Amino acid sequence: MKTLLNRRQLIQAAAAGTALRAASQAAEKKMRLGVITGLSKDPEATIKRVHDLGFPTCQLAIEAFDDSIVAKLRNALAKYNVEVSSAVATGPPPEIYDFYKGPLTIGVAPRQYRDVRIARIKQVSDFAKKAGITGVQTHCGFIPENPNEPLYTETVNAIRMVADYCKNNGQTFRCETGQETPITLVRAIKDVGLDNVGVNFDAANLILYGKANPADAVELLGPYIMGVHAKDGLYPTDPKRLGREVAIGQGKVNFQVIIEHLKKIGYQNPLTIEREIEGAEQTKDILAAKAYLEKLIG
Repeated sequence: MKTLLNRRQLIQAAAAGTALRAASQAAEKKMRLGVITGLSKDPEATIKRVHDLGFPTCQLAIEAFDDSIVAKLRNALAKYNVEVSSAVATGPPPEIYDFYKGPLTIGVAPRQYRDVRIARIKQVSDFAKKAGITGVQTHCGFIPENPNEPLYTETVNAIRMVADYCKNNGQTFRCETGQETPITLVRAIKDVGLDNVGVNFDAANLILYGKANPADAVELLGPYIMGVHAKDGLYPTDPKRLGREVAIGQGKVNFQVIIEHLKKIGYQNPLTIEREIEGAEQTKDILAAKAYLEKLIG
């Protein structure tokens, strides 16, 4: 009887262990949520807010670069158990997000600002390496749809330069969707020809710029998606202005379809909420988006 009981206990323990491992594996495969925020000279406050909002991850727009900031950031990340999924490179200004001045000012595409943008991306990459961040992303600009244009080749060469720099720093380089059609971005990535280049899939930007339906674009860009911005928006109606960003659930992004496809292709990186307003309304919308997306992630 004692032997039988021991055998039964061993079987139950083995079953419990199997169930625990299965639950752990399921948890590991489940997409996590994050929020995008700017890193200023007070990393403690920045990362505490991410933690207090209930997010295990974030993307950081890097706005300060000295070594004392790196040390403070690493301490804050350890203290609050927050992971930075990517460092966002912006600036130096001007960066004007519209249909007219955008092609002249955004990213590494414009000749006038290309050198300073390349230098900034390298600066962010070096900072990210010190902080232990393994992804760098930016808007590359209005990549020409016509691959025969000299500006297309110049932009691809600039992307290759910064992506190679990031690769030497042990990082991926992510082109954020927005100013170009999805097929143009795929073409550029293939022409860059480096294995660390991918996409930060901003579902709303594809709508705001009138470039694609993100529910369709996610299938084309799927193999290259390294990060996702959970953001919503409306298509442009004025040919001079971008569409309008709105709270998640109030726009044209079909998050259910997008998340289902991300699950299908085995995407396991975070969904990072972005809400481009400030103040109490921003916090309210971020928390509402968090609750909305948690139901879709399952």
